Amino acid sequence: MEMTVQGKQMDVGDALTEYVKDKLTEVNRKYFNHATDATVTFSKEGHGTGLFKVIISFNISKNIEVVTEAVEQDSYAAFDSSADKTVTRLRRYKERLRDHKSRTEKTPEMEMMKAKAYTLLQKAIDESDESVIEAQDPTIIAEIQTNILKMSVSDAVMRMELAGSNALMFRNAGNDKLSMVYIRRDGNVGWIEPDD
Repeated sequence: MEMTVQGKQMDVGDALTEYVKDKLTEVNRKYFNHATDATVTFSKEGHGTGLFKVIISFNISKNIEVVTEAVEQDSYAAFDSSADKTVTRLRRYKERLRDHKSRTEKTPEMEMMKAKAYTLLQKAIDESDESVIEAQDPTIIAEIQTNILKMSVSDAVMRMELAGSNALMFRNAGNDKLSMVYIRRDGNVGWIEPDD
């Protein structure tokens, strides 16, 4: 498994890097032993708060990614907290992910359609007085290629939760329509599908 440990405007250090690699290797060995890669990013939160933020992005197989994050007073504690969240998600979906792996091995190429994902800027900060300026029209600040996979609703919910996302668009395997699952304000999962 390929691992990247990086710091965002901070030095991670050799001891912490080794600690991270050892723990993630153990997690991979215990749950799947076939993860493709993992990226761990450390950063300091806020100005002078002394908090550390850790984001772990763990790719289990093609198109399945577990993303977790945690904020703690200590960089080791932040990593451990984020790693514990990763383990919880992997444990919850272990059997379904194993089933998914065997299904995708039988079908050499998953059905997917190409799409573009855009990031819009809605608020800007005026550098002169640090005030927030509401944008008249949202401005596109990033554009990336993405794939919309064909899957069942339950698989879409699983992937959304594994990735720590609030929403996921997919092509429903039951009827071939574009659909979306999302986390509602009350914490339940919503599902949107167009009428005929």
